[in-house]
Amino acid sequence: GLWCVNVGYGRHELAEAAYEQMKELPYYNSFFRCTTPTPVLLAEKLAQISPENISQVFYGSSGSEANDTALRLVRHYWALEGKPQKNRIISRRWAYHGSTVAGTSLGGMSAMREQLYGAVPNIDHVMPPYAFELAEPGESDHDFGLRAARAVEEAILAAGAENVAAFIGEPIQGAGGVIIAPDSYWPEIQRIVDKYGILLIADEVITGFGRTGNWFGSQTLNIRPHIMTIAKGLSSGYAPIGGSVVCDEVAAVIASDEFNHGYTYSGHPVAAAIALENLRILEEEQVIEHVRDVAHPYLAERWHALADHPLVGETKLIGLMGSLALTPVKGERARFAADAGTAGYITRERCFANNVIMRHVYDRMIISPPLVITPSEIDVLIDRATKALDEAYAKMKEEGLLKKA
Repeated sequence: GLWCVNVGYGRHELAEAAYEQMKELPYYNSFFRCTTPTPVLLAEKLAQISPENISQVFYGSSGSEANDTALRLVRHYWALEGKPQKNRIISRRWAYHGSTVAGTSLGGMSAMREQLYGAVPNIDHVMPPYAFELAEPGESDHDFGLRAARAVEEAILAAGAENVAAFIGEPIQGAGGVIIAPDSYWPEIQRIVDKYGILLIADEVITGFGRTGNWFGSQTLNIRPHIMTIAKGLSSGYAPIGGSVVCDEVAAVIASDEFNHGYTYSGHPVAAAIALENLRILEEEQVIEHVRDVAHPYLAERWHALADHPLVGETKLIGLMGSLALTPVKGERARFAADAGTAGYITRERCFANNVIMRHVYDRMIISPPLVITPSEIDVLIDRATKALDEAYAKMKEEGLLKKA
C-alpha cells in the first residue's frame, strides 16, 4: 500500500492505541508553545532511533508536508545565518517528494510538475543515479555513480555555492522505480555537500522504519543528513503522520527565532499514539532484524533469480523494496520500441490477474511488501510474479512488442 504498511494489516494493538488516546485526549494543537504528552514521547523515541545528532522533530500529517517544512526550514536557517541568498535547492529528476506545490516542485516527476503551471523557484534538478538507462556504453557502475554524483557538484558550481541551501534526495528513489544508486554514489554526494557547506536532506518517507533493514535508509547507506523527512512507516499507514527530523545544529539556529510555520494537525495526539505503538511493535517483535536476517536474504535469493526471465533486464533489491527492469532484448540495456510504460502496464495487468500486486513505473516493476512477510509468503509472491511475467512476455511476443527502440 504505497510503501506504508510495515507491520502488516489487522494489527489490533494500533486500533486500541488510537481508541485509548481518543478517550483521553482526541486533539489539541501544538501552537503557542503548547504540546501534549504523546507527541513528546514520540519525539523522544524518534531521537533515540535516529542517527546521531538528529534529535528534534517538526510534525506534520504526511511526507508531502514534511518536505514542505524542510524547504522552509533550510531557507529560514540560512537567512538566520545571515545568508538569505543561500536559498537554492538541488534535487533530482524522477525524484518524488510529495504532491503539494512545494513537494511537487522539489520532485522530479515531469507529469506532475507540468500541472503546476509554475513551480516554486530556485529548485534545480540533476540526473538520477539510474545506471540501467543512463550509463554510457562501457561505463562501469562505479564510474557512473561518480558521474551522477558529480552532476550535483556541477549544479552547485553553476549556481554558486554561496547560493545553494541544500541537496535533497531519497536514499533509494522509490516512486521513480526503486532506483538503487551504485556504491560509489552516496559517499561522493557526502563529500560534495561537506566540501561546499550545503545541507543534506534525506527523504526517508519510504526508506524509514525498517524498509532497508535498519531504522533508516541513511543508516544503511552511511549517509549523514542534516534533516530527515519521515511519514508512511512511522505509523505503518494506520494514521496520517509525518515529520521533519532535524539535526541539533540546524534546530538550535531555528529555535533562536520564531518559525512561523505549522499545521492544524501537527503532533496530533491520536496519530502520535498510533506511531508510538507501531514503533514498539517494530522494536519488540524485532521486525527490522527479521527484514535483515530472514526476509531480505531469502527474498534476494528468489528475486534475483527472476533475472533469468527473458523479459527481465535487471533485478534490484535493498531490504524489502525491489524492482525489475523490463527489456525487449535480453542481455542489453534496451528500451522498448513501444511508448514508455506499455510493457510495464501489460505486466502489471497480468500481476493483478494472478493476485499479486506489483506497481509499474514506466517499464520497471516495483514491490514493497510488509516487513513481516515470511519465506512462505515470499514463495507465493515469486511464483505469481513469474507466472505474470510469463503471460506478459507471451502477450508482448504475440503483439510484436519485443522490439527495441
